[in-house]
Amino acid sequence: MDLLKIAILFIITALAEIVGCYLPYLWLRREGSVWLLLPAAASLAIFAWLLSLHPTAAGRVYAAYGGVYISVALVWLWKVDGIRPNTWDLLGVCLCLAGMAVIMLGSR
Repeated sequence: MDLLKIAILFIITALAEIVGCYLPYLWLRREGSVWLLLPAAASLAIFAWLLSLHPTAAGRVYAAYGGVYISVALVWLWKVDGIRPNTWDLLGVCLCLAGMAVIMLGSR
């Protein structure tokens, strides 16, 4: 798989995980409907399936995925929660993405 496809797969995977966790949060913390748990479970199942599509060892995928997850979570913070990431958030994302690049590209 080329790097662009892997990056897109990581981003879609992160969105599936975030949605799968955010919907129960809405149910528990914001008194949403219990029916939110059904799409949450489906989203988490899709998340697990997406992780299996990556072309390298599972442990390496999980380690590298963390950097992308953090990045997507901060975009979610900004776009869904309405909280703009600060300088420290952005520095942290850069460090995480650098770590992800070392893990994924160093193994080639």
